[in-house]
Amino acid sequence: MCKGPTTSAASTTVPSSSASSVSSSSDDSTNTTTLNLNNNDRRNNNKIITRSELKSHNAPSDAWCSVHGTVVNITEFAKVHPGGDIILLAAGKDATTLVETYHPRGYPRSTIQKLMVGHLENGALEESFYSWNESDFYSVMKKRVLQRLTELKLNRRGSTEIWIKAICILVGFWHALYKMYTTENFYIACLWSVSMGVWAHFVGTCIQHDGNHGAFAKSRWMNKTAGWTMDMIGASGFTWEIQHMLGHHPYTNLLDLTESEKKELELDCPMEDKDQESDPDVFSSFPLMRMHPEHQPEWYHKYQHYYAPLLFAFMTIAKVFQQDFEIVLTHRLYHIDAHCRYADFKNRLRFWLMKLITTFYMLILPCWFHGIIKGSTLFVLGHLTCGEVLATVFIVNHVIEGVAYAKKGGSANQDGSVVIRHVTTTNDSEHENNSHIDTNTRRPQTAQGKTPMLDIPKNPQQQHDPVPLNDWAAVQCQTSVNWSPGSWFWNHVSGGLSHQIEHHLFPSVCHTHYVHIQDVVQQTCEEYGVPYQSEPSLYIAYGKMMSHLKTLGSALSTDHHDDNTTTEKKIKQS
Repeated sequence: MCKGPTTSAASTTVPSSSASSVSSSSDDSTNTTTLNLNNNDRRNNNKIITRSELKSHNAPSDAWCSVHGTVVNITEFAKVHPGGDIILLAAGKDATTLVETYHPRGYPRSTIQKLMVGHLENGALEESFYSWNESDFYSVMKKRVLQRLTELKLNRRGSTEIWIKAICILVGFWHALYKMYTTENFYIACLWSVSMGVWAHFVGTCIQHDGNHGAFAKSRWMNKTAGWTMDMIGASGFTWEIQHMLGHHPYTNLLDLTESEKKELELDCPMEDKDQESDPDVFSSFPLMRMHPEHQPEWYHKYQHYYAPLLFAFMTIAKVFQQDFEIVLTHRLYHIDAHCRYADFKNRLRFWLMKLITTFYMLILPCWFHGIIKGSTLFVLGHLTCGEVLATVFIVNHVIEGVAYAKKGGSANQDGSVVIRHVTTTNDSEHENNSHIDTNTRRPQTAQGKTPMLDIPKNPQQQHDPVPLNDWAAVQCQTSVNWSPGSWFWNHVSGGLSHQIEHHLFPSVCHTHYVHIQDVVQQTCEEYGVPYQSEPSLYIAYGKMMSHLKTLGSALSTDHHDDNTTTEKKIKQS
């Protein structure tokens, strides 16, 4: 949000649990890396850093980020970072969630100390929706997952299995594209275009997804090359990183009400005043579709479950021809600063060159072989196929019956003021036997206003400390849903999207491994009383997704439930 509640950051230190030592067999060890820091950074590591100062260091050539309140300079470290330049996505931002989730073995305290330039001042950042290190739920799960991978002698990143799969997919894509060119019968060429769209979907979900997450291989250049395949099919890998890795992954189904309502009122504020905790996926289709219960309902939303499949088909076309260009030209995606990628001339050059090259072989060549009208039809048909298939296996993971949503912030008024909402649930007595820590308003809720963790009865044999309702990992488990869990076949077909909970908890683990760690994650959730929702098949999940869209279209919102009371505090914008 633009202005709102803040939290103290200056006195925050790196938690010892997060800065755990890295074992000798660790594939992400950084404590042997040589770090070249300038003397000013070493002398001023007790400096108090303001919000605006942190956000001004937002480019690849000058990159700072904060981790649990400690500000570090990652500009030079990015050149030797074992995970590659993925670390530069954090430039000018709070990177706590990224660091915690991409380093399941922990990250060395010594590295943070060597890179440190100071601490954030009190109130530099808005109060986070999430809690960290108040429970051992996530740390225990990390240890168990790593132990399972070690037992199976699997590196957490990809190896032969995904590499062979990637080669097969790339051969399929280029073969289908070639046949689409050369097949004289237009109707047969249309079938090859559909095939090309399906293969393009596999490129996106099974190759670039892992590559840009740094999970395709241990090699930096192999991950970069795999991530580049997003550009190969016509979209920008950099834009995908910004939306998916900086917005959707760390803040799944979380909506900043202030930013959302300012967007509806066509109001804006400087980028440095925006709250980064908001999932762009939940409002990227608004107002055409209502995919979050906090969005203002329109009359046509009650029909959205009918027209949703048609809109889904246009997903990739909209990205290629609208979103990519908007971001490279403005250096922002909604509330997310995109300078971390597009401030670099080399990255912008890659963007424009790949747009020209892919336009040539995906649009101009089909027109050359089949004529402008038929060639353009083949191009559009391939995109519609890719968009529909991608939406089918992806949207069911976060917009479905039983899934939870989160919110923070207040309401924006035309006069520039902000109303901060404090929602207090009044029916907590029915959950008095539940052992979870109640963190006031910071709790995920379903469209019906229920908190999934509160619906799980207390386990009398539970030996662990209670898990906060807003524990980051626990929230991920409530805002994501699996389908066909444990299935090797569907895990491969979906690129791991069928194991969405595992993917969100362990984004740096290769998707081919999810089937091996699924039972570990589920058992840990059950042990700690954390919900783990999964559907038996994609068919059932898709039906529940369509039913949920109908529910959201009926204007059901947590703001209107009888079991919630809302108090408002009006804060004048500065």
